[in-house]
Amino acid sequence: MSVLTITKENFEQEVMQSDRPVLLDFWASWCGPCRMLSPVVDEFAGEHSEVKVGKVNVDEQRELASQFRVMSIPTLVVIKNGRETARQVGAVPKASIEALV
Repeated sequence: MSVLTITKENFEQEVMQSDRPVLLDFWASWCGPCRMLSPVVDEFAGEHSEVKVGKVNVDEQRELASQFRVMSIPTLVVIKNGRETARQVGAVPKASIEALV
């Protein structure tokens, strides 16, 4: 499954109303660890169709970053049934993402 770009415009439909768990990757283009984590998140998305994966650019989506109190990036947040169930800060291996979800 492909990775979605999450914005404040599609957040409600793609995340809050999702019938599957959602993994959100909060990132920025200038962030080295974010660039390291991005292909790992992409690989995870390709292998786990039961999970919706979205990326939130914190520079473009400041409201969402603020709503989720993202202080450091990369930050991974898992949303199930409209509620945050898990959070991980920093670049992590795919096994850690699988355990998180």
